[in-house]
Amino acid sequence: MKEGQTFTPDWFSKPGDSLRVLMLRQNLTAQDIASRLNGGMATLRGLLDGSSAVDKEHATALAGIAGGTPSFWLKRQEQYESALERAVDRATAVEADDWLMIPVPGKKPKGRLTSEKHRDEVRRRLKFFNVGTMDAWQARYGKICTNTLFRMTTAFDSDDGAVLMWLRDGELSSDLVSTKPWNPENLQDRLNAIRKLSKLKRPEAFLPKLKELCAEAGVAVVAKKAPPGCRASGASRLVAPDKAMMLLSFRGRSDDTFWFTVFHEIGHLILHGAQTFVDADMGKHDVDESEREANEFASDLIVPRARREEFEHLPAEKYEVTRFSVSVGVSPGLTVGQMQHRDMIKTDQLNFLKRRWRWDELARVMD
Repeated sequence: MKEGQTFTPDWFSKPGDSLRVLMLRQNLTAQDIASRLNGGMATLRGLLDGSSAVDKEHATALAGIAGGTPSFWLKRQEQYESALERAVDRATAVEADDWLMIPVPGKKPKGRLTSEKHRDEVRRRLKFFNVGTMDAWQARYGKICTNTLFRMTTAFDSDDGAVLMWLRDGELSSDLVSTKPWNPENLQDRLNAIRKLSKLKRPEAFLPKLKELCAEAGVAVVAKKAPPGCRASGASRLVAPDKAMMLLSFRGRSDDTFWFTVFHEIGHLILHGAQTFVDADMGKHDVDESEREANEFASDLIVPRARREEFEHLPAEKYEVTRFSVSVGVSPGLTVGQMQHRDMIKTDQLNFLKRRWRWDELARVMD
């Protein structure tokens, strides 16, 4: 920095960042905080992601349960808004076109953008992704496209943008999930209990239990419908040094696809050090080594290796498939899915043994 210049940082920190730190220090759950806020969990998410401003009522409530004083929280909001506007100034001046290529939730503006609308759209993206520069965005999100099966081009592929929007939305929802510290050994110990959940028919019965079991091992499970253009069925990612996330889209809306995705993402978490993986429907040979390992991990949870030979000689009959599935402890739909995947039967055979859900049913359990 040259003499006489003033340092103006291009990053910003939300009041929600301070709240998140205090929650961890004091072992406060999202429910503890939300119960004291007018609007409950929706208000808490807004405060954590910066979409809701801390007002006097919020400041008083946060001071009472998390600490600090009301004036501290109001000052944090003021500082955040000032820093955000500085970042928006810079981004609008030098990176606006790049930012506008990245999709975010909400309606797209119609027609030609005025200078103020242009600025508003840049602000929306900085707030949503919680970064102040395109370099920072590339470091946290852009590399996902180049380091996974998704592509990154100079023009930024719209499908990639939809995937990253879904992933970021999942991260924001994971903030509301209280977990113990991430521990892959603890997750391994819960595998048998998790696979048994596939026998439950209704998502409102098995999803809360799946979330509870995974939270005990430091994994926040988030179920979120994928936006148009996003073909992802699941993702796994370390969202904090001591917290992992498993994001599920219910793509396909059948039990065999859903539970294979769950087991596949758990495989990534346990085998691959909670690196970021975003998984979509792929051909049998269109995978890399990490994906093959996660696929094999998931297959072994559905059909134990000790029962593989018996499975390979299983006839395509309802009774035999059901009997085998009950004996290994999974839903018959999962066995059918494996039989189809291994070309033991055609893709239109035994599909009546799979459980399928409607979007209106799933809406009740989506985050």
